[in-house]
Amino acid sequence: MIEFLRRIASHRLAWGLLAASALCFELCALFFQHVLGLHPCVMCIYERIAILGVFAAGLLGMVAPEKWYLRWSAMLLWGYSAFWGLKLALKHVDYQVNPSPFNVCEGFVDFPSWAPLDKWVPWLFFPDGDCSEISWQFLSFSMPQWLVAIFAAYLLVFAVVAIGNLVKGRCCN
Repeated sequence: MIEFLRRIASHRLAWGLLAASALCFELCALFFQHVLGLHPCVMCIYERIAILGVFAAGLLGMVAPEKWYLRWSAMLLWGYSAFWGLKLALKHVDYQVNPSPFNVCEGFVDFPSWAPLDKWVPWLFFPDGDCSEISWQFLSFSMPQWLVAIFAAYLLVFAVVAIGNLVKGRCCN
C-alpha cells in the first residue's frame, strides 16, 4: 500500500485528476455566479483562490512528477491550499450559522497592492455578496458547508499521499 501511494504521486495522471477536480469546482463556481446569478462574497473569493491553489498544485505536479523537488513543491502547495480553504470554509459556515453584527466578513477583499486581482479580473475576483446569506442549498447543505467537505477530502487525500511518500516501504515476499 505504501509503495502504491508513493508511485501514485509520481504519475501525471494523478496530478491531472487533482487539477481536473479543482477546475471542475472552479467552473461550478463560475456557473453559480454568472449563470444562476449568485453573488460571491469576500469569503467565496478567498475560497475560490484556495481552489485555484489546488489547481496550480495539480498543474505543477504534472510538469515532472518523477522529480522529487517538483513533486514535493506541488504536494506542499496542495496541502497548504486545502488547509487554508478548509479554514476559510469553516469560518464562512460560522458566518452563516451564527449571523451577528459582530460576526461579519470584511466588506472588501484584501489583495496585495502589487496584485489587485479584484481590479484586474473583476468577473472572477470581485465580491458583491453577503457572507452570512444562504442563497443556495443542496441536500440541506449550503455552499460553504459543501466546501468544508471538499477541502477536508482534499486534505485527507493529501495527508495519505504525503505519509505514503514519507514512510519507507518494506517489501514482503
